[in-house]
Amino acid sequence: MSDYNNKKSESVLLGWADAPEYNENGEIKAWKFRLKDSELKDCIDQYTTIRDEKGEGGNVRFRLFMSKNGNACLSVWDPNSEAAQERRNKRAQSESSDTIPF
Repeated sequence: MSDYNNKKSESVLLGWADAPEYNENGEIKAWKFRLKDSELKDCIDQYTTIRDEKGEGGNVRFRLFMSKNGNACLSVWDPNSEAAQERRNKRAQSESSDTIPF
């Protein structure tokens, strides 16, 4: 199997989004999605990033993208996913190795 098939995802697919709106130059000018109140609450409860002592964080990160079939899709970044945790661990290890004084 290829690495692509084995790649762990940091995002959760939420579903379809509205088709993008384009300007006269063919550039995307707007892209919309909607969530039911229960879906929004679930996203806040499950996918909000941790707020640090400076008050930074507390975000829910959405991503709009086109599927391979050309359909507009919506996903949300899962900070609790295995792939996200692995990335944080690698970053922490590289930062700790950069601070060694010798």
